Amino acid sequence: MADTAQQALLEKFTEMLTSGALVRTRQTLHALHPAEIADLLESLPTPQRRILWGLLEPEIEAEVLLEVDESIRSDLIDVTDPEELVAALEGLDLDKLADLFEHLPATVSNSTLAAMASQDRKRLERVLSYDKNSAGGLMDLDMITVRKDVTLDIVLRYLRLRHNLPSYTNKLFVVDQDNRYLGVLQIADLLTKAPEVRVLEVMDTKGITIEATTSASDVARLFEDRNLVSAPVLDENQRLVGRITVDDVVDVIRSEAKQAEFSAANLPLDENLFSPATNSARRRALWLGANLLTAFLAAWFISLFEDTLQKVITLAVLLP
Repeated sequence: MADTAQQALLEKFTEMLTSGALVRTRQTLHALHPAEIADLLESLPTPQRRILWGLLEPEIEAEVLLEVDESIRSDLIDVTDPEELVAALEGLDLDKLADLFEHLPATVSNSTLAAMASQDRKRLERVLSYDKNSAGGLMDLDMITVRKDVTLDIVLRYLRLRHNLPSYTNKLFVVDQDNRYLGVLQIADLLTKAPEVRVLEVMDTKGITIEATTSASDVARLFEDRNLVSAPVLDENQRLVGRITVDDVVDVIRSEAKQAEFSAANLPLDENLFSPATNSARRRALWLGANLLTAFLAAWFISLFEDTLQKVITLAVLLP
């Protein structure tokens, strides 16, 4: 059903672009989720993809860039004005910004860093210091920490002052004055225990923690085995540096599945439907040549036994 809907959407946009109905195209485009826009861009040939990209408002361009394949992302970044890119990156969560940073031109990344507050710049540099395929490179910096000696009533008041919580917040992290991890306070306990109870009395000190240098694959397996929604990320000194949420893990699983599929077909990860024919031919030349050679060898071998095959037809069954 999803493939049918996506195909119908692709045909709809292809028709609008072909007819030149750009105003209608823009209106329809902005009614879609960034992930749907990304799927659409990946399905269109380069000229139409760039037209569609040019119709997007800057405030959603960054979200779309996060969703598209790396090869298409690089192409879209190359055709986007640097000032527009800087504007698109404003307000993006630091962990998401870190995912895009390595793909940005130097002028854009430098301008983005210069416009950031000193504290945010340090937090971003901390994420970038880790390998992108590690827990540190995967982690989210948007989290809530509390102290162990306060009451649950004080924690509730603090949360009300925030007005909103980071996505996938099912627990709060308990730290000391040096930001060393002590445990977690489950939201369920926060809501069901007596207000005068202190965090120390109900916090869980035996929960799962993840070292910042842990590989992304190991993190994904841990989330799958333990059915985790979120988990704290600690540095070598047991200080809390971030958290990993289930949506980050889904991205890792999706990436690994894609890598496995492409590896089975001996294709690079940047391969897509609209890759230049010369690139595809060059990558496949060796394997196509080997297949052609073995086909000739098989034909020659069969020709040696042509008379036998004519006499005993049932041997033809063994040809494969």
